[in-house]
Amino acid sequence: MTTKTTHRTPPGILVLGATGKTGRRVVARLRATGTTVVRPASRSGEVRFDWTLPDTWEPALAGAGALYLVAPDDPSPVQEFVTRAEASGVRRFVVLSGHGIEHAGDGFGRGMAAAEDAVRETGAEWTLLRPNNFFQNFDEDLWRDPLRAGRLALPIGDVPEPFVDADDVAAVAVAVLTEDGHAGRTYELSGPRALTFAGAVETIARAAGRPVRYEELTAEAYRAELLAQGWPEAAADSLGAMFALHRAGHSAEVTDGVRRVLGREAADLEPWARRIAATGVWA
Repeated sequence: MTTKTTHRTPPGILVLGATGKTGRRVVARLRATGTTVVRPASRSGEVRFDWTLPDTWEPALAGAGALYLVAPDDPSPVQEFVTRAEASGVRRFVVLSGHGIEHAGDGFGRGMAAAEDAVRETGAEWTLLRPNNFFQNFDEDLWRDPLRAGRLALPIGDVPEPFVDADDVAAVAVAVLTEDGHAGRTYELSGPRALTFAGAVETIARAAGRPVRYEELTAEAYRAELLAQGWPEAAADSLGAMFALHRAGHSAEVTDGVRRVLGREAADLEPWARRIAATGVWA
């Protein structure tokens, strides 16, 4: 377990993607500590920030000594932003990346990979967080509606995935943003066990008390379904590339990153599914 010593509190912590799955959880946890100024940044949030509008960068960075960096899909603005962030006084970068991202091709994760490369080139402290697929993909957006409809169809086969709770990822991010002892480290963040997607669907169906089936698709059939549902081609191709990374087994390993940072085991999918099912989200 990492030694937890209190870091000199930075003037402020800028959280990009502050309305996203991990970003809003990071903001809430930081504010609950009451020990630092939190700057939640997004295109429509408290602090305006838009990757496509560089004029929004400096105002967002003002007063920030630490940064939770959630990169865009497009890698092109990332290096310039990180350069400006360091020049403005950011001395600690925490990058949200992805498990196995070093094996990703051009179709997925280019922004995350660019962010990893950019912070490594700074003279500041940096830490990389590489989580697996979030539990919350099943109840907040990506796979919620298919589960409600009783069918989740994906091109993944029987390659396991150690799904991770976004709350655990946020807790790790807050620890790394506010404590010493994490500079130069990469934390792979998974749940405590690997399940196939079919197994995860079975777990959710059991918790919801209703039939939900998993269906295996070819990569081509999956892309065709996404396009028929109105997904943009770029998004469909990105999801296809993400699943290709999973099928290759690059994110299948159970890791100990959560325990190394927080000193406890990561949350398990089954009790989470029971708790979330009680809200009626999959009814």
